[in-house]
Amino acid sequence: MKVIFLEDVKGKGKKGETKNVADGYAQNYLIKNGLAKEANSSTLSELAGQKKAEDKHNAEILAEANQLKGLLEDDKHVIEMKAKAGEDSRLFGSITSKQIADAVKKQYDIKLDKRKIDLTTPIRNLGVTKIDVKIHPEVVATLTVNVSQEA
Repeated sequence: MKVIFLEDVKGKGKKGETKNVADGYAQNYLIKNGLAKEANSSTLSELAGQKKAEDKHNAEILAEANQLKGLLEDDKHVIEMKAKAGEDSRLFGSITSKQIADAVKKQYDIKLDKRKIDLTTPIRNLGVTKIDVKIHPEVVATLTVNVSQEA
């Protein structure tokens, strides 16, 4: 029997897939437990409509991510941060991804997840630093952070 999976079933199929399974397994387990439904012309067209709507939604999210990337990479959008530093321009402490995310929120009202900021080691020196931000799985923006001496 051909079925459309409504949920992931380990070893059998993923959500949205159409597969042939044994009639008894389909009737007595998959359909009975709401994990799948029988694949006929109406359910197949419904699935195609859902996929089309999902693709459109994903395209909108990607467009928003690209727009945010353009905004963050604009030369006017430099994140200004102040920190205490010694004579050799080394900071007392460091600047972390959480502090950078808070500064972006405060200065430009753009909410960034601190886990999306690709800061391998915290910033420990004064000056300009370029940091990658993973906005979307396909979109990576470069953020400019300027750390200056606190008065």
